[in-house]
Amino acid sequence: MEKRIAILPGDGVGKEVSKGAVTILQAVAELFGHKFHCVYGEIGGAAIDEYGTPLPEHTLELCKTSDAVLLGAVGGPKWDRMPGHIRPEKGLLKIRKELGLYANVRPVQYYSSISDVSPLRKEVVEGADMVVVRELTGGLYFGKPSERTFQKGEASVVDTLFYQKKEIERVIRYAFELATTRKGKVTSVDKANVLESSRMWRETAEEIAREYPDVRLEHMLVDNAAMQLIKNPRQFDVIVTENMFGDILSDEASVLTGSLGMLPSASVSTKGPSLYEPIHGSAPDIAGTNAANPIAMILSAAMMLRMSFGLLEEAEAVENAVKQVLESGSRTRDIALLGNFPVTTEQMADEIKAALLDNEAIFNIMGAYA
Repeated sequence: MEKRIAILPGDGVGKEVSKGAVTILQAVAELFGHKFHCVYGEIGGAAIDEYGTPLPEHTLELCKTSDAVLLGAVGGPKWDRMPGHIRPEKGLLKIRKELGLYANVRPVQYYSSISDVSPLRKEVVEGADMVVVRELTGGLYFGKPSERTFQKGEASVVDTLFYQKKEIERVIRYAFELATTRKGKVTSVDKANVLESSRMWRETAEEIAREYPDVRLEHMLVDNAAMQLIKNPRQFDVIVTENMFGDILSDEASVLTGSLGMLPSASVSTKGPSLYEPIHGSAPDIAGTNAANPIAMILSAAMMLRMSFGLLEEAEAVENAVKQVLESGSRTRDIALLGNFPVTTEQMADEIKAALLDNEAIFNIMGAYA
C-alpha cells in the first residue's frame, strides 16, 4: 500500500510528538511493506508567525490532496493576545469546516499497567472502555452572530447555538453504527430540560434509534453525565453529544486513564481525508524539553491505519507495542510515579518502535537507558 499523509506538527509539543508518530509509521512501513509519504505543513501559531494566518491555503491544499492528516497541537500563550480572527484555534475550526470533519471520535480505554496514576480508585475505573463521539462543525463554536455589542448602555455579548437537523442526524447515526461493533449501547447527552437545541437533539436520537433495534439508547443530561463519568465510568459504551458538551466531557473522560498524553482521536470526514490528533494541547510549559508523552499521537496514527487505510493488523501491532512498553514499566513524566525515572519523548517512541519490530529488542533498549 502507498499512501500520502499530511503531517501538521503545529505548536509546542506537537512538533515532538509528531516526530514520534512518524518514527512508528516508518517502522510499520518497513515491517509490512508499505510506502507512507509524509508531507509537512504549517498550522496554528507556527503558521501565523510565518504566513500571518493560522491556516495557509497551501496547508489546506496539502490536506485535501492527502489520504489522511496527522495533527500535533496548536496554540500557546505567545498568541493569546492575537485578534480573534487569527488566533491559532481558528485554524482548527477552519480545517474542520473545509474538510467536512463532522464527528470527533475519542476512545477512552483503561490500562491496568498505569492504573496507579488514575485519579480514580482502581475498583471504580478498572474495565472502563468507552468512545466519546462529539459533533464537530455546529453549535456554539460556529453559530452566528458571535460578537460583542453595546446594548442598553452597557457592554454585551452574544454567541449563537445553531444546528440543522441533518448535522445532528449524521453524528448520531455514526454513533449508532459504532455501537453495533461494540457493546450495543448509545448514551446521548444533552440539556433537554433547558435548551430547545437539546430537545431537537433528543428527538432526533429517538428517531434514529428505531433504525437500530439491537442498540440500546439512553438519554442523560450533561451535568449528570459529568458526574457519572467519575462515579461509574464502566456504564458507558458510546457517548454522543453536541460540540461544546463533547469538548468538555471528552477531556473529563480522558483523565480516567491518568493523563491526557495517553488518548488519541479521529475526526471523521464527509468529503475528504480524516484527521487524527492527540487530545492534549500544545503544553508550552514543557515544549522543547523532550518530556512530552508521544503515546496519544502514536495511537492516533494507529487509528489512522485502521480507519482511513483499513490496515487492521498494522494498527493492532502498534497498539500492542504500546501496551507492551507500558507493561514493561517504561513511563514518560506525565505517567511516572514519584521516585520513578521517566523516559524522554524520543526514548518512548524508540521503545515502542523496538517492540513493534522485535519483541526482544525492547529489553535491550531499556537497558541502554538504565
